[in-house]
Amino acid sequence: MITINANAKINLTLDILGKRDDGYHEVSMIMQSINLFDTLTLKKLNTKDIILHGDVRGVENVQDNLIYKAVKLFLDTYKIQNGVEIELIKRIPIAAGLAGGSTDAAATLRGLNELFEMNLSVMSLCKLGEKLGSDVPFCIMGGTMLATGRGEILAQVADMPKVNLVLVKPKIDVSTAWVYKNYHKVENEVVHPDNKKMRKALILKDINQICACLKNVLEYVTIKQYPQINDIKEKLCSYGAKTAMMSGSGPTVFAIVKNKTLAEEIAAKIKNDFDAEVFTVETASKNF
Repeated sequence: MITINANAKINLTLDILGKRDDGYHEVSMIMQSINLFDTLTLKKLNTKDIILHGDVRGVENVQDNLIYKAVKLFLDTYKIQNGVEIELIKRIPIAAGLAGGSTDAAATLRGLNELFEMNLSVMSLCKLGEKLGSDVPFCIMGGTMLATGRGEILAQVADMPKVNLVLVKPKIDVSTAWVYKNYHKVENEVVHPDNKKMRKALILKDINQICACLKNVLEYVTIKQYPQINDIKEKLCSYGAKTAMMSGSGPTVFAIVKNKTLAEEIAAKIKNDFDAEVFTVETASKNF
């Protein structure tokens, strides 16, 4: 039996460089793990069944869940005759811009590698993860990484220094596909992030400069549809956060704050202001 945690992610930057021939968007983004996590417990079965227990909201059939798909892909790829039973404890909100589904799939692959003593390389796990989703390779690696292509091509960057964060997920479900589909409507007004400048700020461990470099072009789409996201950003800053930005396609907003005490104070105030899930978390390091 193996128990493994699946960390959520935020985007420090998110840029769209154009539309690809395969229909996806070419992205360039710096992603960061945080210590908000789901927990998966995996157990080997003598039958060929794939059994998933726990909170699997957001899918009509269990076979459509990314955890189930990850198990099936792993077992089929390596011709493993056993089945697997998985217990999921879900803490990461769904449809939140935090890679909740991708990180569960990534943790499943990491857990299966250990459960079946396959000793697969990180590269092999990431190549497998690509088949499940663009964010899965990053979620396998964790930490601070530059992601390009569809998001599956990873490059090392300097680690983000540990900082305290407040996460605010309003009671809105945002479709990632919808946000990307509507990006063309706003692309002429977008201010793009400077990833080179962000990478330098990360090398220097300069929190103020990191905050100044935060930029997510998908905010232009999602905030136009859900102005409450901007209200949350402004309120977080008015309460003393260094800065606040939407993660991924939204709607979750994260704020960087100077210490844990202030994070908890801001979180308490935000809970009174908005109908939202609110978390105080920290940045997390790499899995490997």
